[in-house]
Amino acid sequence: MKKALSLVVVTIALLAASSLFAASPDTARYSVTMTRLWTEKTHPFEYPEGNILTGPHFSGFIGATHNGAYEIFKEGTKPTPGLEKLSEEGKHSPLDEEIKAAIAGGKAGMLFETGPIRDASKTEMAEVTVSNKFPWVSVVAMIAPSPDWFAGAADINLIEGGKWVGSKSIDLFAYDSGGDDGATYKADDKNTSPKKPTMSAKTQHFLRGGKKVRVGTLTFTKM
Repeated sequence: MKKALSLVVVTIALLAASSLFAASPDTARYSVTMTRLWTEKTHPFEYPEGNILTGPHFSGFIGATHNGAYEIFKEGTKPTPGLEKLSEEGKHSPLDEEIKAAIAGGKAGMLFETGPIRDASKTEMAEVTVSNKFPWVSVVAMIAPSPDWFAGAADINLIEGGKWVGSKSIDLFAYDSGGDDGATYKADDKNTSPKKPTMSAKTQHFLRGGKKVRVGTLTFTKM
């Protein structure tokens, strides 16, 4: 009788452990949809003119999964050369090399990129794999044209209550990387020296009634 009871207890314990592992595996894969909400209707102040090829658009998104030892950007911290180049010219290099160096150094898990969003009615998608070791996601894209403004979100956590979330939507807001002193969308280059800390873009271009207006969204859907 005691032997049978012990077997039952062990079986229950194994089932419980199996259920816990299934509910919270070490990794999770997500599709990420990038949506642009920055338009003349939502952000009318000095909204730049132009056609669909050369006019207002988001550069390709570039991002990484990472841990607390790495950050693509952080308010109050001066931009890296990669972030500055991305925010001023929309180029993924050398930010991609900075992310690859973080991966090699055990600070990031993967790099992901998309094409630009020139038509606000379209979206871009990517797939990312997060893990217990690299549970956070950060992503940036240039707001173009602009001096050094970018759309971004940092340290997005996809674990809630000890489990990977099924879906999550994140608002993207505008930031000033701190690399250029221009104050309008099409301002001439005014290189900032020394570089200023990256901050939330608090110009009239991205405010309404004194409050920040989102420029886009990221939607994570567990695969």
